[in-house]
Amino acid sequence: MSFAKKLFLAVRPTTFNQDGYPAYERSAEERYVQTLVTNTMGNTFYADGQSLLAEAEATHREMAQRDPQFMAKALVYARGEGYMRLQPLYGLAILSAYRPDLFAKIFLKVVQIPSDLSDFLTLLQGMGRGEGGRAVKRQVNRFLAGVSEYWAVKYNGRGRGYSLGDAIATAHPKPADLKQQALYRYLRSQAANLSLLPQVHALEQLKQATTETERLYWIETGKLPHEVVTGAVKPTKAIWEALIGQMPTFALLRHLNALERAGVLEDRHNLQAVTDRLTDRRALAKARILPFRFAKAFRQVAHPVLRDALRDAAEYTFEHLPDLEGRTAIFLDISGSMTGDYLQIGSVFALALYKKTEGDSLFWLFDTIAEDAKPSRRDSILSQAERIRARGGTDTGAPVRKLLAERRKVDQIVIVTDEQQNAGSPFYEALAKYRAKVNPGVKAFIVDVSPYRGAMVPQQDPGTFYIYGWSDTVLSYIAQSAKGYASMVERIGAFDIDN
Repeated sequence: MSFAKKLFLAVRPTTFNQDGYPAYERSAEERYVQTLVTNTMGNTFYADGQSLLAEAEATHREMAQRDPQFMAKALVYARGEGYMRLQPLYGLAILSAYRPDLFAKIFLKVVQIPSDLSDFLTLLQGMGRGEGGRAVKRQVNRFLAGVSEYWAVKYNGRGRGYSLGDAIATAHPKPADLKQQALYRYLRSQAANLSLLPQVHALEQLKQATTETERLYWIETGKLPHEVVTGAVKPTKAIWEALIGQMPTFALLRHLNALERAGVLEDRHNLQAVTDRLTDRRALAKARILPFRFAKAFRQVAHPVLRDALRDAAEYTFEHLPDLEGRTAIFLDISGSMTGDYLQIGSVFALALYKKTEGDSLFWLFDTIAEDAKPSRRDSILSQAERIRARGGTDTGAPVRKLLAERRKVDQIVIVTDEQQNAGSPFYEALAKYRAKVNPGVKAFIVDVSPYRGAMVPQQDPGTFYIYGWSDTVLSYIAQSAKGYASMVERIGAFDIDN
């Protein structure tokens, strides 16, 4: 009897998933990473936001007591490589109560921009901890010492609970020079010498401007961020045109709809400028835009040239990722609980992975049955992802049983799912049979895009790798792990937070 079969028989399910189907518990560290990089505190198919928030708080507190060092490293990973904000900030607020020393080490790695600081202080207050005490104030002071004029006009007073001015009133930082003194006074809505703050001066002049010509002058003179301009004045076509060159790539992506509605893209020069920005490989690499953001924008815009640009941009996002060696079976869950972001995310990842295998792979969709997705290496990721629709129940064992029935030998199986099986035989049972009869060395990668507890495979299985989240680093991790790299938890544990 194979090791996998013996393991399957020896390790019985220990819990249930959200749909009441038998499942396994993974390690506390894995559950923690899952919480950080998939739980956005919003409603999901199976759980409302409040339930997920309560689960998240319990998980943060468990890890703060169990292994605060790992917690600190995981928070840095989730903010930097997992592209998440709220859960790392929430965890940071909890860590500050348990280990102020670790909190101080990672504060500036997690709180990176003023909106992070605002949300962090709001979370602290929501926990009933007021301003957090001296340990928190020291770190807030460190952050405020680096506040720029650009940040002052972009982030202050945006209705997040705590403005930069509120943070200054809380921490009482000492200004390093007259310019910083003027900046702090301005942020506190006090009289300030604006001659030392030309960008702030431009914003205040914009608010008072009465003609479009004046407004355009101050927008250009102050190089004012688009959020500030659209918050201060009603944007016209001419104002949107002035903002195109100043918007970061991600902001441009988010505002394509607004540009279309304003008629800005009817001008071919504007259209060319926008498409050039969207397809700038260097800018895309720097922006680190989540791949599924392109899919969202793709569904929102109608202009064919824009849609082509988004197709290209999505391809460029993945072009520098390592190729996946060996034959791969890619299974995408299209059951009803995957509706929305999960399916958008999953579709983009699965198709990108298919392309990185240079066609040496299978790509199947499954609900309670599995079928060939008939993917194309030539058609764009976004065009193919747009055609994938959610339906039916979930049988995670279905694609592996089909693989076994057809005696298809693969080196690795990648399944993208929310793991909420509610029909058929378990994935792990089918995997054990496949290993016993076809390929005992096959590795399984489970890409879990949801925050739900309960896993398809026990943690004792050395040939199965769990991956949580939806950044493009997921595909890089799969390629590296296939060559023998450590688990996600082990990699996070090796992080150096001292530098």
